[in-house]
Amino acid sequence: MSAMTATSTPPRRGLPPGPITRAVLADLPDDGHRYELIDGALIVSAAPRIHHQRVLGALYLLLHDAVPADLEVLFAPVDVVLADDTVVEPDLVIARRSDLTERDLPAAPVLAVEVLSPSTRGIDLLLKKDRLERAGCAHYWVIDPAVPAIRAWALEHGRYTEVGAAQADEALQITTPITVEIVPSRLVG
Repeated sequence: MSAMTATSTPPRRGLPPGPITRAVLADLPDDGHRYELIDGALIVSAAPRIHHQRVLGALYLLLHDAVPADLEVLFAPVDVVLADDTVVEPDLVIARRSDLTERDLPAAPVLAVEVLSPSTRGIDLLLKKDRLERAGCAHYWVIDPAVPAIRAWALEHGRYTEVGAAQADEALQITTPITVEIVPSRLVG
């Protein structure tokens, strides 16, 4: 498989032929890009913009105050290892503390959250959502700061089902995996 990026296709210089594995990913440079693997395909994204990080920070503070002691809220970059050929870095995860290692999360998180940007929208809504669903990630949320809006899915019988959505000043009441109220306009304010 070839490397993919949210903005352009980088050359495979220095990468071995065929699908890329977690071992190859570990040897990539720490150059400010986000490197993820989905089914052996390398996805390269630029560092997030400031507005993206502000939205993420507001969400982190909201969730941090609501998370029970057995769970932890973490920002990217945190490698979520779903398979030897699939390592993703959701913008934010809630994970069981007992599942975390010093290096990564070698299991599906309880919740994965993505903040959409024009360059990652398709990857977040299609590829990552599908792969996290197949791995058994119980909850997946997407925040679109351009609207602003949030959509939340929960895993039911192995498939994601939308369990809530809100735009602008509407409040989304979430009761699982944590109890929290999210108003999209407050995240982007």
